[in-house]
Amino acid sequence: MTTITNIHATTEGDGKLHRSISWTGAFWVASGVPALVLFSIGGIAGTTGTLSFLIWAISIGMGFIQSFIYAEIAGLFPNKSGGASIYGAAAWVRYVKLVAPLSVWCNWFAWSPVLSLGCTIAAAYILNAFAPIPAVNGPEVAQWIAAHATTLTGTDAEKAAAAVAALTPAVRDWTLFSHAIGPVSFSLNASFFVGATLMLVVFAIQHRGIMGTASVQKWIGLSVIIPMVIVGLVPILTGKVDWGNFSPLVPLAAAGAADPGSWNIPGWTLVLGGLFIAAWSTYGFETAVCYTSEFRNPEKDTFKAIFYSGLLCLALFILVPFTFQGALGLSGMLDPAIVDGSGVAQALAHMVGGGKIIESALVMLMILALMLSIMTAMAGSSRTLYQGAVDGWLPRFLDHVNEHGAPTRAMWADLWFNLALLAVACADATSFFFVLAVANVGYIIFNFLNLNSGWIHRIDSGHVARPYKAPTFLLVLGTVFAFANAVFMGAGAKVWNPVALWAGLITAALIIPVFIFRHYVQDGGKFPHETFEDLQVGDGTKTQKRAGILPYLALIAGIAVVILSNLFFHL
Repeated sequence: MTTITNIHATTEGDGKLHRSISWTGAFWVASGVPALVLFSIGGIAGTTGTLSFLIWAISIGMGFIQSFIYAEIAGLFPNKSGGASIYGAAAWVRYVKLVAPLSVWCNWFAWSPVLSLGCTIAAAYILNAFAPIPAVNGPEVAQWIAAHATTLTGTDAEKAAAAVAALTPAVRDWTLFSHAIGPVSFSLNASFFVGATLMLVVFAIQHRGIMGTASVQKWIGLSVIIPMVIVGLVPILTGKVDWGNFSPLVPLAAAGAADPGSWNIPGWTLVLGGLFIAAWSTYGFETAVCYTSEFRNPEKDTFKAIFYSGLLCLALFILVPFTFQGALGLSGMLDPAIVDGSGVAQALAHMVGGGKIIESALVMLMILALMLSIMTAMAGSSRTLYQGAVDGWLPRFLDHVNEHGAPTRAMWADLWFNLALLAVACADATSFFFVLAVANVGYIIFNFLNLNSGWIHRIDSGHVARPYKAPTFLLVLGTVFAFANAVFMGAGAKVWNPVALWAGLITAALIIPVFIFRHYVQDGGKFPHETFEDLQVGDGTKTQKRAGILPYLALIAGIAVVILSNLFFHL
């Protein structure tokens, strides 16, 4: 195995990723993660009600603790890129060959949809700014009803609905093509084309390599993180937070209903559903270790990158949801435009106040925040594909980089995959959260495998020098969290879509034919030399299988926890 002290900088033009950034570069690339709060803050509020702020606080607390395990295992592989799944695969491949590519695959299909989901929300913000749908209680609706009073019939709600339909710009209803398959729809509508344009812009920036990406994201990050801090602090300082909005601390009677429920099984199921979907956002700053092989000094930069990214996320994932709930209250959080995410930016801007100009500026900055998260996702997920191909898990054509050190073939794969997902996510809120829930099934599987890989590495490779070694109690706590995450998935995925869990498991299983093609067809049943060198595969004198049956027991226990929690918890 390459030691952590024997690292040579990669030179430009050698077909590999370039060692061109410090931990601050990875920090700025990962600074897009706090913007992931915009993806599901409305959905979680509509599902968990007054418990929403606690859901976010608990979730980011768990994510922060888990990050110390990822920091340790990343330090073992200073020449690898692609994130924790790549480093975790090294532990599992010695025990169950198929589990290693499963970890890499699940991490990719969990992270990659940030592109399509982020572009969906950003497109909604842009369309709301230039072609807004009038509010039911807005003055234009009242004026339209008054002007057509003689011809209108029905209830006040029906009259208001007719007014909204008449005043909605035609572009909001236009679609080139749409269809539905079961509970999931897809549409080539205006949101799709706006989102596709944004995705291509991100691709163009990423094409310049990680150094160019980090430089761009530094300035976008500064222009976004500061407004998010403002959104989190100003309502508190100006007295707009109503402390009564944080009680009673009980689940909702049903998702989307304003009535308080109780701590019964359906109530706990909604809470676990909130923790399940929040994890997709709050755990995401582990992407900071995706760039280990691009750090100039990986021995020091790896831990700093994930630690300081974690501190940023810890602050913003607690502050923004807290203020959001305190200012809006339960009725405000249950507004359909909040629940589906399209009205979140306007609500956050209105919380700050300052008039139309300030609110419009903040909405534009929220769009930048989404662009930042999309750039973060493409940078991280494409490197997961790239390193997975280098290590022999994924098809060989993905291991190419351009003259700037950017994994362009992996980026193209990301782009085409997400253009397809974009058509689904843009269709309606149900389809949006279906994509998000399926992606998060992959993310929870990845987290389970990699949190357990921490103790497997500690047992099997305890003799290997580590630039950072997590305290043992954090290693134990992270393992406990691995099984807690399994409960979130087994119980909570159904909250977002009845078939989300099974669709996610089927998607995860697709790695089996992909890996069989690469390993047995392309490589003749042998791993590439990079895998032998860095993962110590097959080198029994250096890395013994010392964990015995424990990894197998962990897998069996994890599967059992998912099945039992799915059977026990219900709505």
